[in-house]
Amino acid sequence: MLKYTLKRIVSAVLTIWFVITITFLIMHNLPGSPFTSARGLPDETRAALEAKYGLDKPLGVQYLTYLFNFVKGDFGVSYHKRGVTTRAIIESGFPYSAKIGLLAVAFILGFGIFFGVYAALRHNRLSDRVSMLLATLGTTIPSFVVATIYLYVFNKKLGIVPSYGAENFRDYIGPAFAIGAFSIAFITRLTRTSMLEVLQQDYIRTAKAKGLTSFVVMTRHALRNALIPVATYMGPCVASIVTGSFVVEKVFGIPGIGCLFTTSILNRDYSLILGVTVFYGVLLVLMVLLVDILYVLIDPRIKFD
Repeated sequence: MLKYTLKRIVSAVLTIWFVITITFLIMHNLPGSPFTSARGLPDETRAALEAKYGLDKPLGVQYLTYLFNFVKGDFGVSYHKRGVTTRAIIESGFPYSAKIGLLAVAFILGFGIFFGVYAALRHNRLSDRVSMLLATLGTTIPSFVVATIYLYVFNKKLGIVPSYGAENFRDYIGPAFAIGAFSIAFITRLTRTSMLEVLQQDYIRTAKAKGLTSFVVMTRHALRNALIPVATYMGPCVASIVTGSFVVEKVFGIPGIGCLFTTSILNRDYSLILGVTVFYGVLLVLMVLLVDILYVLIDPRIKFD
């Protein structure tokens, strides 16, 4: 297990390096510079700004400088927010996205697994068909539509939630549900399919023949094995959700990291684009590594030799 973990850590480091390199080359090979969009900016001033941030140096020098600073935890400064570092910008936006994302993950695991198991236990009955119909609808409705409907009902009609920003826990429920709606529906279908497959296995019939209660059979034998596909999906899903959805954050007016990322792309803020992309890459790699380790805890039959 230790050898496997060390191999995955090395692989994670190489993946992060690859993400940094590709993003750096793409951004610096686009025509123009981060200051091209500034209206009325004299060429001399633009050249001075590029020299200040080292953008006039050869590409190889800029790349090595960025890697060296990255190892030290320095992501550079924003080109469009004077005196503000990229790290500070990420730290200011990530808590909003993390709160929404963690609440969305709780919704996904809670509702998705519950309805998936319930539908599997009620296979081919009316409640199973209704659950699958709702799950199918959930996978086809975009998140911004869910967010708009939520605001229309709970803000415009009922007036119990604000239309902009998030000040307390209640304000995070709408964005979390909008971001997690698709995954709730997907996990419901995935759990149902996996449960139906597991319930047909010989060891389930053996457990029932031994006189174990239905609750013990479901929780200790069937559900644990049925959750393996769910764990596989949830790894990258958590990383994606926790880093925020720029569409939902825009609809609810939440200054999360997803909103910051789109703004940095529009402004061609190289350092902020690199910082957010690498931050997401690191989180994604860590989540995938965590899922691989959880496999052993979920199913002891899986060994990493």
